[in-house]
Amino acid sequence: MPRILVVEDEVDISTSLSYSLKAIGYEVQVAERGEAALENVASFRPDLVLLDVMLPDISGFDVCRRIRANTGGVQPAVIMLTAKSQELSRVAGFEVGADDYVTKPFSIRELVLRIDARLKARRPAAEPGPAAQPADLERVKVGPLEIDRAEHRVFVNGEEIRVSPLEMRLLLFLVRTPGKMRSRKELLTEVWGYHPEVSSRTLDTHVKRIRDKFGASGDLIQTVRGVGYRLAVRGEPGTQKTGTTTPARKG
Repeated sequence: MPRILVVEDEVDISTSLSYSLKAIGYEVQVAERGEAALENVASFRPDLVLLDVMLPDISGFDVCRRIRANTGGVQPAVIMLTAKSQELSRVAGFEVGADDYVTKPFSIRELVLRIDARLKARRPAAEPGPAAQPADLERVKVGPLEIDRAEHRVFVNGEEIRVSPLEMRLLLFLVRTPGKMRSRKELLTEVWGYHPEVSSRTLDTHVKRIRDKFGASGDLIQTVRGVGYRLAVRGEPGTQKTGTTTPARKG
């Protein structure tokens, strides 16, 4: 069964979460501090981390940033838990690499649905039909972009780029139909696994993170203004990037 690491310093909450998740069948470990959480990520190798923002030693944002900076192995999905509901806090969570953001108080049922969606998102997106790549899709190359699904590795111009599970799923979904525009609604539904709780700002933030990581090749992901995104080889006509996109930087 999937392994879940609960990072929460409030004992009542961590105990309730641990009990509920174990009852469903998940394997669960609990950490009350950020440094302990990072040690558990290395030893327990969770599939998903429920990460409180306000921790006694370091913030959940710092924990998430350090998880994403780790180059070894497949990274876990991260759902941040916090009492802060402001958009600025949510965006900050996504910018450090979180896959989802849940505000307290929350219902266990809703949280479990979000956990299921995030674990589902760790599996490669499938899209049958004549436009799709071969079924195994172990290694795909489009222009300077190369994706090794089996090893969860992404290369741009031969240089490896670190990506989160959600970023990998987004790339795999786009790479199946290079040149084809995918609408915002379609991306939010198919890549995130559910639609109502995810905003277009979330999608834009993740696309910007990928572009930054791609550096000079950031224009591989192109914006169809007001509609969606597509993957295209540099120099292909008929697409535009948004005017607000800053010059790409190495991630």
